[in-house]
Amino acid sequence: MRVAPTIELTRKERAKLETIRRGRSSALRAKERAAIVLLAADGLKNQEIAARLGQDKMKVGRWRSRYAQGGLEAILKDKTRPGRIRPLAQAVKSHIVKLTLKEKPPGATQWSRTSMAKKVGVSPSSVGRVWAANGLKPHRLKGFKLSNDKRFEEKLEDIVGLYLNPPEHALVFSCDEKSQIQALDRTQPGLPRKKGRCQTLTHDYKRNGTTSLFAAMNTANGQIIGTCMKKHRHQEWIRFLNRIRKETPKGKEIHLICDNYATHKHAKVKAWQKRHPRFHFHFTPTSASWLNMVERFFRDLTVNSIRRGVFRSVEELTQAIEEHIALHNEAPKPFVWTATASDILEKVKRGRAKLLNMQSA
Repeated sequence: MRVAPTIELTRKERAKLETIRRGRSSALRAKERAAIVLLAADGLKNQEIAARLGQDKMKVGRWRSRYAQGGLEAILKDKTRPGRIRPLAQAVKSHIVKLTLKEKPPGATQWSRTSMAKKVGVSPSSVGRVWAANGLKPHRLKGFKLSNDKRFEEKLEDIVGLYLNPPEHALVFSCDEKSQIQALDRTQPGLPRKKGRCQTLTHDYKRNGTTSLFAAMNTANGQIIGTCMKKHRHQEWIRFLNRIRKETPKGKEIHLICDNYATHKHAKVKAWQKRHPRFHFHFTPTSASWLNMVERFFRDLTVNSIRRGVFRSVEELTQAIEEHIALHNEAPKPFVWTATASDILEKVKRGRAKLLNMQSA
């Protein structure tokens, strides 16, 4: 337990403090500190002094201790405080930016604030401020892949055209499979979420089988036609096409946007299409699955219903997927496509130009 220091005053010291406390020309802070010391010398405790003077108990203790250590001079003069941090020279800032963009630290793939600060001889906070001012985030990494499809422009315009200007009296569906969805059970029960603690989930798991989701999203209203199957061969794809055929009006033309998976181009699938001429297939360019709008639905399904789920069987997993689709279809909301083909093409051209420049450098 901390004990407040005892204050003993000589006649001369008490007289000086009384003069300061009563003096008209004395600063207010000096009067407050003198009053604290005088009451402390009278034997009052810090809590009693704070109550009598209407001051904070910590403040009373601080000035009592300072007087005990340094006498009258300690309470008349405030301690010097550090001034404003001197800003970095522009040359140092430019050097940090150059190192971040052009070089790598020894034994690492990217700079951290600590490693950069050690290299340049500044504080980590200074490095952080320079990075923030220049929009640099070395810890982050974004994936990309440019399509090498020779018919990229043609396919791009075809699919974006279906999104922005769909044919009249026709239905447009964005189709794909989310294959090999794992029914994962955890090796131990997780702890539920509560105040001050997030939900927990073990990192290891028990695999109880897989299923593949076939889904077609109506680009006009966002409704999903979906079903789970054990495999994702051309046989299952044809079964799914038959389901779309049964669940859509007979007099409507059907346009299906698909990726280049071999299942979608199988000979038997082409034979099926000949028997059902109202179905028209539109294939995305290679390495351009982002053009397929149903991928956005798959992302929501994963985040909201699968990633944190605990499934003891494939049946439980399938039930969770079907429940998600049913709830989605109760209030479907289409994903609005805004980018034009020309805008996307310009972006891809710039990306290819930068990639060529880096390869030639």
